[in-house]
Amino acid sequence: MADSEARPPFPPFTRETAIQKVRMAEDGWNSRDPARVALAYTVDSRWRNRAEFPRGREQIVEFLTRKWQRELDYRLIKALWAFTENRIAVRFAYEWRDDSGNWFRSYGNENWAFDAQGLMTERHASINDSRITESERLFRWPQGRRPDEHPGLSELGL
Repeated sequence: MADSEARPPFPPFTRETAIQKVRMAEDGWNSRDPARVALAYTVDSRWRNRAEFPRGREQIVEFLTRKWQRELDYRLIKALWAFTENRIAVRFAYEWRDDSGNWFRSYGNENWAFDAQGLMTERHASINDSRITESERLFRWPQGRRPDEHPGLSELGL
């Protein structure tokens, strides 16, 4: 593997490096750039996302492209739940609207496994959607990276 594919921080994780890895993942997903996001995963990464099972970067890009064509105005917050040497568990929430203007907040948990180069080899996601009104939205920063001063999930009561 080329060093250009390495994604620090590397396992074994400490609390600080696990938190850093979670924020980096959140930032990537908030870019809504499928090709950029896919580079954080191994070429043969295995996913379970709801009832879909993408395998490898090409399928990850296809999956994310479809996702962000359907989930408009997407904004995500992730929070560290637990970690070990090469595994991280997160909880998350994201808000989005469909093409009819209906708003949703999706909640879930993810379990991640990493290789020695810091690339994710496995991602298992469980997600539930809840319809919300536009006035109930909590994630209102401009499209892209969540500002550092924006509250996290716990501060928002999520």
